[in-house]
Amino acid sequence: MNAMTRWIDLEGAVNVRDLGGLPTVDGGVTRYGRILRSDNLQGLTHRDVSRLVGELKLRHVVDLRSTAEVTLEGPGPLARVPEVTHHHLTLFAEGGRHTDVEADTIDADKVLPWQERQLDEDLRMTGFYYGYLRDRPDSVVAALRAMTLDDGAAVVHCAAGKDRTGVLSALALEAAGVTRQAIVEDYVATGERLEPVLRRLRSSSTYRDDLDSRPADDHMPRPRYIQQFLSVLDERFGGPMGWLGAHGWTAQDTEAMRARLRD
Repeated sequence: MNAMTRWIDLEGAVNVRDLGGLPTVDGGVTRYGRILRSDNLQGLTHRDVSRLVGELKLRHVVDLRSTAEVTLEGPGPLARVPEVTHHHLTLFAEGGRHTDVEADTIDADKVLPWQERQLDEDLRMTGFYYGYLRDRPDSVVAALRAMTLDDGAAVVHCAAGKDRTGVLSALALEAAGVTRQAIVEDYVATGERLEPVLRRLRSSSTYRDDLDSRPADDHMPRPRYIQQFLSVLDERFGGPMGWLGAHGWTAQDTEAMRARLRD
């Protein structure tokens, strides 16, 4: 995996990369220019929009932010581009939480009731990630389906492009048959851009208080977080595909994702 070629450097977003170039379990490699992942997009410049829509043929934005975030921050300049379709699919139950940095509010006993474990950092993040699936399975499946649409490139994003986007990217890559090692490496790659990501978010009152309440190191995407999340799905559902199948994802959906990222 050549991570250097996967980054897309823009003026108004700092954590944008392509899900192409990743090895698959059958010896293949995912295709470039099909699905991108990103941090928040409301700061995109005219040049960024021209590059994304004109050069990269972006046609679908899958916005995982909460309704509160979209209201406070705005949908971003891509919302004004007629060629681009927006899919707003929050991963929160919309119970008042604004952002994806309040992981400490998750009750692990309710999230992971089948196992009694000490509430450590790994379980806190795993519970937080599993909370997306528990609270909004409809949004998870709909977001993945939007990522398979084949009339142009798609970008999936949240605020930092780390947690919500990380979970959806991991599920998409799993459906496409990407190796677990490559899925983990893609997840942790955000750490390379974490400092500018946090700097951008701190410039907004929407995110500043949440971020300032914890040390910057707490936000680092560590391999064991996504490994633990995937292992919970393995143990509980026979894998991510088992969970998806239990929530309406079909063999045709898997074929569409494979066609999107593979063929």
